[in-house]
Amino acid sequence: MAAQPEVTAWRPRVPGVVEVFHAHFTEYTYPMHVHEAWTLLIVDDGAVRYDLDRHEHGTPLDTVSLLPPHVPHNGSPATPHGFRKRVIYLDTTRLDDRLIGAAVDTPDLRDPLLRHRVGQLHTALARPGEELEAESRLTLVGERLQEHLHARTEGGVRPDPALARRLRELLDERVVEGLALEEAARLLNAHPAHLVRAFSGAYGIAPHQYLTSRRVERARRLLLAGARPADAALGTGFYDQAHLTRHFRRLVGVTPGRYRDSSA
Repeated sequence: MAAQPEVTAWRPRVPGVVEVFHAHFTEYTYPMHVHEAWTLLIVDDGAVRYDLDRHEHGTPLDTVSLLPPHVPHNGSPATPHGFRKRVIYLDTTRLDDRLIGAAVDTPDLRDPLLRHRVGQLHTALARPGEELEAESRLTLVGERLQEHLHARTEGGVRPDPALARRLRELLDERVVEGLALEEAARLLNAHPAHLVRAFSGAYGIAPHQYLTSRRVERARRLLLAGARPADAALGTGFYDQAHLTRHFRRLVGVTPGRYRDSSA
């Protein structure tokens, strides 16, 4: 008897992401079909074979596959035990329809750095409250995809300390309420990718990491003043107590509860 498919799907609160889809299939074969969105696919176990524009392709473990919208494709397991995949569907605000032709010609990209970044993006997308990190990682993924597709890019990294300082000031003003990357780019009149690179180059830390550090710093003060961990989480912009605990333990070394009790 064939194993039942394992499927998880959700729509995160990240601009440009239509859907995130994780699945493990052993025997299921996709018929020819199309999507309105771009399909960004990585395979964690096994392999997939598929036809795109009447040409056969495959997805070994070190490959990132980018299937363009409106172009028919199918899919089936290429190994006896099936395949386990993670997919992000992106709308045209992230990748322009003018790149469809290049994606049809080269849908499978052998790029270890891109593969690593897509994996990091999936991790961020699965965590409520990490929308800024997900936006930052998605921006860098999109930039690298465009480089592969020979799209016009902004070129190399340019030092921009003034822009980095303005973003830091904006993050400092919005520690609790947070800040979406697209909004920051609009307010500072800068491309999102350039914004992330300028900040990281100036301070050695990504914008989402800086914001998380500031939130943990505020949570420490509240905890030392006697606040409960749940109240400290809500008062510093974290999604919930578990969200605070994950980052607090990583940055401080102990849980918020133990930290608070140590001050008694």
